[in-house]
Amino acid sequence: MTTSHSQLRADLKAIAAMVPSHARVLDIGCGPGDLLAHLRDEKSVDGRGIELDPASVNAALARGLSVIQGDADQDLSGYPAGAFDIAILSQTIQAMHRPKTVLSDLMRVAGSTIVSFPNFGHWRVRAALAFKGRMPVTQNLPNRWYDTPNIHLCTVADFTALCSELGATIEEAVAVSASGAARTIRPGSALANLSAETAIFKLSN
Repeated sequence: MTTSHSQLRADLKAIAAMVPSHARVLDIGCGPGDLLAHLRDEKSVDGRGIELDPASVNAALARGLSVIQGDADQDLSGYPAGAFDIAILSQTIQAMHRPKTVLSDLMRVAGSTIVSFPNFGHWRVRAALAFKGRMPVTQNLPNRWYDTPNIHLCTVADFTALCSELGATIEEAVAVSASGAARTIRPGSALANLSAETAIFKLSN
């Protein structure tokens, strides 16, 4: 089954635009393979995926994708350095038990790494905490505090600092709004931290 550009989740559209044709791609937490299928069909990438959920793995395999069941927190250390051109971690780093280690491993196995995540520094999140005193529930953070898979929420500023700590070069940074509009941001700016609902970073070593 082909996933058209219009059917992709908003952040996946922006990620797809960052991936060159014919690249070797590793997609971590790939779900049923929407992005991998799109990149295969539209950009002729050589794609591989790792997904924890067995049902999603089966759905991806049914689309003819090369996806294995695995846990990025544990399994990335087995991949050789430089095995891929692009590693992708979309809306997943906040659910990792060891996000710093996972990001470091991704930078080791690929020349470029693309990461998207919900920005906990967005003004709506801050307003919910400031005025309601409650953990926010938004379109990007739809779960309540007691049933969320997100265990390491971060802000644009937090992620920028982590990139610096790991010695990563930020090649591109994009904010995606709830409506799906994407725009380039300066990751070190206070405005980016306030206004980005979803952030996407493209990194190189």
